[in-house]
Amino acid sequence: MGEYGVISDQRVAVIWDSSSPVEALKDLVDKLQTLVGPGNRVAVENVNQLSQSAHKESSFDVILSGVVPGSTAQHSAEVLAEIARILKPGGRVLLKETVVTESGNNSRMKTADQLPTALTLSGLVEVKELQKEALTPEEAQSVRDHLGYQGNDLLLVQIEGKKPNFEVGSSSQLKLSFAKKPGPSGKPAVDPATAKLWTLSANDMNDEEMDLLDSDELLDSEDLKKPDPSSLRAPSCKEMGKKKACKNCTCGLAEELEQEKKNSQPKSACGNCYLGDAFRCASCPYLGMPAFKPGEKILLKENQLHDA
Repeated sequence: MGEYGVISDQRVAVIWDSSSPVEALKDLVDKLQTLVGPGNRVAVENVNQLSQSAHKESSFDVILSGVVPGSTAQHSAEVLAEIARILKPGGRVLLKETVVTESGNNSRMKTADQLPTALTLSGLVEVKELQKEALTPEEAQSVRDHLGYQGNDLLLVQIEGKKPNFEVGSSSQLKLSFAKKPGPSGKPAVDPATAKLWTLSANDMNDEEMDLLDSDELLDSEDLKKPDPSSLRAPSCKEMGKKKACKNCTCGLAEELEQEKKNSQPKSACGNCYLGDAFRCASCPYLGMPAFKPGEKILLKENQLHDA
């Protein structure tokens, strides 16, 4: 059993499927039990029932899956995750799986490139392919019988991986210090190499090798012309088509609108304001003033200018 790397006193799990010949499975288990010694150190589980097993986390040193001659076991993501769960930190998993040479031929089967990726995604490390070989006629027939695959592009891949030397979900506090050590003067010490990197000395400025730009060459004749004062004046609100002055108007539109408001005569809502108080509304701005001719300009006091 040296091919599986199993030694004495290790706990081993053998995973089989319905295609595994019973006699071959029994022969493998007997050899493993003889090798690891007494004490119920070898467990046998069906690949389809593995997730329902009662094994605790980190129970086995070695897990062998699909290694029974004639096995066509396919390892789903759930199966590989469960294998990683019950494997001890630093433990090994060795499995064999039938793959196809090209993807898309059978959705149930992986390619030779997808198999190591699946082991890595399950949490295993140091994943490596040990052997890849064509199927014998008997093995190919077993794949047709149990997986229903009729193609001839089949390979048997033997691959192994290890569980990291820590439990899934374990944590460890990192001791990090970002404080700079003070120098003799009490200030943070500066790395001399870093200081030299950012220091520019007079020796670094060789005039013969420095290509300096003349600032006058950056200006053309158009830049030197005196601008027209009118072009520097910002357009007024009125020129921009605004009917209202800005909040902080400086173009004079606010004063112009204010003057127009003072000079404007309120328009009569009823048309009877000129007849006198007997014909005026209760809110008429002309209340208390004598009658006047229609169209005659009447100047009102500031306190009389309110909405009618």
